[in-house]
Amino acid sequence: MPKEKKIFFENKKCNIKLIKDDFIRTNKIKKSSVDLIITSPPYNIEIKYNSHKDDLSYSDYLEFTKKWLVKSFSLAKKDGRLCLNIPLDKNKGGQQSVYSDILQIAKKVGWKYHSTIIWNEGNISRRTAWGSWKSASAPYVIAPVEAIVILHKDGWKKISVGESTITRDEFMEWTNGLWTFNGQNKKGAGGHPAAFPIELPKRCIKLFSFKDDVVLDPFLGSGTTLISCIQEGRKGIGVEFDKDYCKIAENRIKPLIEEKKQTKLA
Repeated sequence: MPKEKKIFFENKKCNIKLIKDDFIRTNKIKKSSVDLIITSPPYNIEIKYNSHKDDLSYSDYLEFTKKWLVKSFSLAKKDGRLCLNIPLDKNKGGQQSVYSDILQIAKKVGWKYHSTIIWNEGNISRRTAWGSWKSASAPYVIAPVEAIVILHKDGWKKISVGESTITRDEFMEWTNGLWTFNGQNKKGAGGHPAAFPIELPKRCIKLFSFKDDVVLDPFLGSGTTLISCIQEGRKGIGVEFDKDYCKIAENRIKPLIEEKKQTKLA
């Protein structure tokens, strides 16, 4: 059998690259080359992905987390940043303080903590478990929000200053650490079971990077981060292990590239 190509899709004019590979093992990204990493890794809550086992033991999940955080750290520039979308906690398979545990691992491997944005996804309607109903016996307290942890490699201030693309009103609103916008449904993300909405990478890209900066998503999924890179004028790299998800991402990206091409010709 011919060896599978790791570069699944690339458009050099838009500076977009989709790599089909295991992020932890890939050698297709130059070390110390990335300005901003935006990602939402698997939550380990038994989501039915095509190629990822999402029901690891909690200790194995944290070991997996450590490995990809180490890899991310090696790829980030000295002034590189990481916007990490994770849950506060989980109750499937026992209560776990996911946010706290992942943050401690990130700091141990070298990432420095800057702040946390609380994303109010408005998903309270999904609530199905209360523990002991109307009783102090064993109630579950579940916050219907997620966290976006902001981390950085070395100093927080950017070494090289470029062109900001954020507006005054966006800056005023988004520097408030409580963000409220809806999540992404499966249909709108080409059938991917756990995509985040375009609003999430858009805000992170405009708030924490300059035009033409290199933005990486280690768990690209349906391609949302690369879509935002095209829209906001950033160089984008996405890594995705599953071939079907790579195809979904490619199908979502190509029309935007064509649209941008037509706009330039007009």
